Amino acid sequence: MANPTDTALPTTFDPAAIEARWYSHWEANGLFRPERPEAEAYTIVNPPPNVTGSLHIGHALDNTLQDVVIRYERLRGKDALWVVGTDHAGIATQMVVERQMEARQDKRTNYSREAFVDKVWEWKAESGGTITNQLRRLGCSMDWGREQFTMDPHFTRAVIKTFVDLYNDGLIYRDKRLVNWDPKLKTAISDLEVETQTIAGSFWHLRYPLADGAKLDDGRDYIEVATTRPETMLADMAVAVHPDDERYKSVVGAQVILPITGRRIPIVADEHADPELGSGAVKVTPGHDFNDFEVGKRAGFAPADMLNMLDAEANVCQTADGLVPEEFLGLHRFKRDGVDGARELVVAKMKALGLLIPHVTKNKDGEEIEHDAEPRQIATPFGDRGGVVIEPWLTDQWYVNAAELAKKPIEAVRSGEVQIVPKTWEKTFFNWMENIQPWCVSRQLWWGHRIPAWFADDGRCFVAEDEAAAQALAGEGIALRQDEDVLDTWFSSALWPFATLGWPEGGAPLLQKHFPNSLLISGFDILFFWDARMMMMGFYNMGQKPWDTLYLHGLVRAADGAKMSKSKGNVVDPLGLIDQYGADALRFFMAAMESQGRDIKMDEKRVEGYRNFATKLWNAARFCQSNGIGASDTIKAPPARLAANQWIIGEVQACVAEIDKAMADLRFDAAANAIYQFTWSKFCDWYLELIKPVFAGDADPPPAIETRAVAGWALDQILVMLHPFMPFITEELWHKLGARPYELIVAQWPAPEAEVSKEATDAIDWVIDLTTSTRSAKNELGIAPGAKLAAWLAAPSDVAARTIERSSAAIERLARLTPVTIGEAPEGPAMQVTAGEDVFVIPLEGIVDIAAEKARLEKALAASQKEAKSLGGRLSNPAFAEKAKPEAVEKARADLAHHTGEVERLTAALARLG
Repeated sequence: MANPTDTALPTTFDPAAIEARWYSHWEANGLFRPERPEAEAYTIVNPPPNVTGSLHIGHALDNTLQDVVIRYERLRGKDALWVVGTDHAGIATQMVVERQMEARQDKRTNYSREAFVDKVWEWKAESGGTITNQLRRLGCSMDWGREQFTMDPHFTRAVIKTFVDLYNDGLIYRDKRLVNWDPKLKTAISDLEVETQTIAGSFWHLRYPLADGAKLDDGRDYIEVATTRPETMLADMAVAVHPDDERYKSVVGAQVILPITGRRIPIVADEHADPELGSGAVKVTPGHDFNDFEVGKRAGFAPADMLNMLDAEANVCQTADGLVPEEFLGLHRFKRDGVDGARELVVAKMKALGLLIPHVTKNKDGEEIEHDAEPRQIATPFGDRGGVVIEPWLTDQWYVNAAELAKKPIEAVRSGEVQIVPKTWEKTFFNWMENIQPWCVSRQLWWGHRIPAWFADDGRCFVAEDEAAAQALAGEGIALRQDEDVLDTWFSSALWPFATLGWPEGGAPLLQKHFPNSLLISGFDILFFWDARMMMMGFYNMGQKPWDTLYLHGLVRAADGAKMSKSKGNVVDPLGLIDQYGADALRFFMAAMESQGRDIKMDEKRVEGYRNFATKLWNAARFCQSNGIGASDTIKAPPARLAANQWIIGEVQACVAEIDKAMADLRFDAAANAIYQFTWSKFCDWYLELIKPVFAGDADPPPAIETRAVAGWALDQILVMLHPFMPFITEELWHKLGARPYELIVAQWPAPEAEVSKEATDAIDWVIDLTTSTRSAKNELGIAPGAKLAAWLAAPSDVAARTIERSSAAIERLARLTPVTIGEAPEGPAMQVTAGEDVFVIPLEGIVDIAAEKARLEKALAASQKEAKSLGGRLSNPAFAEKAKPEAVEKARADLAHHTGEVERLTAALARLG
């Protein structure tokens, strides 16, 4: 197959010059899913990003890990399918389109539902899916030829069928319950779309008069309650006290007369009331508080009878008993645009009635000052899209019996049928699933899958896949109107692992081969909102698990460990990093830092370091090319006699095994580190140095022919092993090094199938060990790296004796030791270096000023010991750890580690001097 390169390697590695070119080539030639009908299936599906979205750093992590896996399995010969698509994102998309309409002085309600939906489809065609092009920039090798959208016709059929089947099986029902209501968007939203913020608020203390002359044991004729939401008293239905609270036992069952409305409400005993908090008595508003809803049910109030005092925009409306005074009707719940709301009017009325208990403080002169309320910092729920305070609101909605659907997923994880990695997430999974609440799946939007339910005028409901089927259920002559609501986006995305493969068409070939999927990679933050629901729907619709393994990764945090947010200004743009360092460097950073679900701290210097790693590989390839080393034509390792060549073949085998084990365990960091260390250290730093003398002469002896074959093969293995992490540079070098019958993306995973001489590899390892020790010792004592030193070895090991005899030139060139004498070293100052079990003595007379060097090292050692002691004391002080900024604590730890290392290094250096 033709490839988009010429053969000469440019002097400088430029990621931008190759990335777009190779990606378009792969995609145009169908290389993301080569034809492999007989091969074993390997399948992953991407967590479908919102069609409104753009690539953020979390997407970059999530999709990098998926691409590493899918490229790895493709290289191993699997029929690797990575399903790609986007989610219609009901709320987000409708908001985007409505905002655009507002900018043109237009609005949704100027159109019919159908006309508005048409406008959303127009927006999608023109502007939707920006993120899919950004995923291409990241290098994601997705099956774009089968790109999915959750509102595609085939997907819509799957959604409607699932709803109807669940309804017919009694697992979907309509109920009146509290929901998270967004008064700005005027729809119910999921818990995931609620952001809790701590804001300045108040705590009001109110008197509720006891009815019928009842009194507390202390003689009071009222019961005191405290609240952060005084306006909701207009819909209070009870006061709750703890059943063991002696202060209130005499009035449990009595009533209070609710001020302002005059409503008589009971005093009930419920463990929700905390005797230690405030007065121990709490007002109960079951129609506007999730805890109160449960208290109300325990007190015997049916949800249908619970009072609602707010309309869809959070303005006060009349309650069912008609007791809200006229002056409150139409007021917003809070003060807005300078106009007092229901809260301010309630507080004013209670104060005028003498029923507001003031909060008393003292000024600097000791004088008491009364305030209407006690200031508090209050955790408050906000809608992440609408940006306003969420209102718990009592409405009729559609619910899924999640507790029933959760049973099989729980069993599957408990039995090991489905693996969760890291396993530590299992406890959280079980805790949530075993206490799961009914799942509200209806949303008050126009964009989305409209609920397939039709109502007759008498209130009867008919659920069917289309209007004709509903009419058949209702009978002729019965007028029907379809439910106005649409389904929660998570309902449709829960079908992603199988609806994307053709379900409910039972004979779909992709479905037969690729379901269950092999692996799901997702952020831990959507474990319940998406992952668990896919498990529910997989078992319900398909009768089996949706995937074998669920891998949950952590978050990408700012450099100081803080969560990234636009308000903090610490958000990192992955596209900017790609522009600066290349996609390969960013991808490698993500993989190398991902350690079984732990959060990743963003470190641009590390990204830059991996760009340098790519440059080192590029330069190594240029060296190879300049010495006639090019593309290999064998998967199996070439024959080798030279020790260096046998050694590199053995190291390739070890690296392949290390990566395979890491990938089997989903240890992305270990896999990345294995190929990094092999490429940088073993191949570039050692092997290329070891073979340089082979190419020193003009002749082309057999060792040079052998070495070119082995070096070209080893470099090929690097490109294949590194490809899942750095696809662009590896594909470019794959073709620059010689003509290939196929692209690297569809090459074969290494299979060296070689036996190497342990004697040969031990000799090379020994030379490397000696060289490393000698270089380190020189550095510690300030000896020039290139200085040649004489060395003595009194009792050489077998490997030392053989290697010194056969490879003295390599020892001289790499370790810079010459001559090496077998025997006792002369008397005088000397340093020792080791290689394996061998101890070399290197005289230092005339090499360094022993006294001056000792003085320098002792001074530096004392300074580092002092710093280490100071830092250790600071870090062991609990007050420092608690009060200092996290970045200060982190820096102190880093400084302590540095000085501790310096103490060890300098101590060793002094010991060398004797």
